[in-house]
Amino acid sequence: MWVKLCCLLLYFLALFVLARVFEAVAWYESGFLATQLVDPVALSFRKLRTILECRGLGHSGLPEKKDVRELVEKSGDLMEGELYSALKEEEASESVSSTNFSGEMHFYELVEDTKDGIWLVQVIANDRSPLVGKVHWEKMVKKVSRFGIRTGTFNCSSDPRYCKRRGWLKSTLIMSVPQTSTSKGKVMLKEYSGRKIEVEHIFKWITAHAASRIKTIYNSEHLKEEWNRSDQYRVKIYLFANLDQPPAFFSALSVKFTGRVEFIFVNVENWDNKSYMAEIGIYKTPSYILRTPEGIYRYGNNTGEFISLRAMDSFLRSLQPEVNDLFVLSLVLVNLMAWMDLFITQGATIKRFVVLISTLGTYNSLLIISWLPVLGFLQLPYLDSFYEYSLKLFRYSNTTTLASWVRADWMFYSSHPALFLSTYLGHGLLIDYFEKKRRRNNNTDEVNANNLEWLSSLWDWYTSYLFHPIASFQHFPFDSDWDEDPDLFLERLAFPDLWLHPLIPTDYIKNLPMWRFQCLGAHSDEEMLETFLDSESDSDSENKEFSSDREVSEDDELSAFHGCSEGERQCGVEACSCASHYCHREPCERKARSYSSYSSAGDLEPDWSAWPSDMLHCTECVVCLENFAKGCLLMGLPCGHVFHQNCIVMWLAGGRHCCPVCRWASYKKKQPYTHPQPLSSEPPS
Repeated sequence: MWVKLCCLLLYFLALFVLARVFEAVAWYESGFLATQLVDPVALSFRKLRTILECRGLGHSGLPEKKDVRELVEKSGDLMEGELYSALKEEEASESVSSTNFSGEMHFYELVEDTKDGIWLVQVIANDRSPLVGKVHWEKMVKKVSRFGIRTGTFNCSSDPRYCKRRGWLKSTLIMSVPQTSTSKGKVMLKEYSGRKIEVEHIFKWITAHAASRIKTIYNSEHLKEEWNRSDQYRVKIYLFANLDQPPAFFSALSVKFTGRVEFIFVNVENWDNKSYMAEIGIYKTPSYILRTPEGIYRYGNNTGEFISLRAMDSFLRSLQPEVNDLFVLSLVLVNLMAWMDLFITQGATIKRFVVLISTLGTYNSLLIISWLPVLGFLQLPYLDSFYEYSLKLFRYSNTTTLASWVRADWMFYSSHPALFLSTYLGHGLLIDYFEKKRRRNNNTDEVNANNLEWLSSLWDWYTSYLFHPIASFQHFPFDSDWDEDPDLFLERLAFPDLWLHPLIPTDYIKNLPMWRFQCLGAHSDEEMLETFLDSESDSDSENKEFSSDREVSEDDELSAFHGCSEGERQCGVEACSCASHYCHREPCERKARSYSSYSSAGDLEPDWSAWPSDMLHCTECVVCLENFAKGCLLMGLPCGHVFHQNCIVMWLAGGRHCCPVCRWASYKKKQPYTHPQPLSSEPPS
């Protein structure tokens, strides 16, 4: 998870650097930056009209370029970035979808139950033609959709009773606007009563009703009273402009941020005394002023702060976010981080997508589960101060220059999704390249695995866990109700031989008990060797008739014994290891066995107290058929039988997951063996 998070942060850093590179290239080619102001005098009449349409100002009664230019100047400063975005939006010929309502419930769910948006619905009465023709309606839909106004069509033939109850006996236009200034308030439906069925007149009717929700100030006394008044709104945004009504984007935002931000329009058209404006720091108009408990912020001075709906919407969302905004942001980040698994995972293509689907499901489930207590925590009545401090932190951090760059980059990449996806894909391919190179340097075999090999291993894993799930999840020793498995014999009889030998993981081997073989009253190796040689020389002198049959001298035997004694000290004569060295096995085998037999048959009794209590007492490994020597490493199985550690590990790793003696499963717990207590030799008193 942390690797994917680091990769995602690295990707965001690359996007930030790439955006600065684009700005430098644009400045080098055209000689201006996105934040550079544009003189409206130098623009054509078509570009000026495009700016007014994006800001939501009517220009139907302004035939001359001078009047249009003055209206642009009155609505706010124009930047190169805003001009570029407006022209690109006009050139884009994307068709905007409109909703077709199926009946009363559908209409109520989308229109009347939506408290934070504006709807424009065309009602078509029974056996009547629509009020707005198809061509004009498409233009109307495209025009109002720029400001977040949703559109739809309600045909009364689908639900005539609802139309009669509403009084919609003729085709008309219906507009829904929140009635109150509180969040989730009532919705008010207004019917168009104008005579001119034109796009501009209908748009003026819409903007007039939307602007009526904004508090308007017409004199300095009212401004002073409003400026010094403290109410429920912690964040207020003022528009000081010489306009008849605020732009449509400003009115649409007031509906969208109902209950969070208060929008106030200050009409300074007929003001003679502007001294109070100078007192509060307003020296020019138009100005967009954000007033918070922390101070005053002038919108439009930083990067990406354009006079448009999209730019101001992202600005206000960062200052006063809803819980839903934070949830959507976390959902996007978590899914971007999860998709990194497609490039980090190496091996077959099917494996990559299987891991990706698993990661997506896991991350999204954890995200939803983690959000549930957060939502419950925020609804507690004693957390108002915590909520206010959180919003204060958001306002402090999002009014910085770095935050304005991030918002500008977000708007740029969201308007160019192909660039965003291509950079994400390129970043992922780079991660895949470096990860593959790193694993090849570590000699990892999964890099070269194909789809068939991985599917085969997945099926083997599935069958192993399906029929022997305890092999991986049981940690030995483990007290369980299934210690004595009565179904072991029935399991072997009921299933085919293919299922009797699954590929069982060997992770249980590391949990098997291990200890070293110790003896009571053991002498040093030199003393044992000297005693052994003396006994051999005595036996040679008594049996001289057999001395001619020996082909090696005592010195040769000693050297041959030393050839194996080094291995004996490590693993109990290491007969199992010596078996791989056939050049030394013949000269030393007899001596090693004689030495071992001598050491075990003499006064060297095994120290059984060092053995686990559930292990059977023995002195020989049945795998290599060699006796245990002092200091060798032993390993026991759940059935109680004991072997050399190397011998039994090689036996189990070869796929034989059972005891070489009793054939009990090496991964299943068995009732521990209890040693009988010796009878007391003391006579009863």
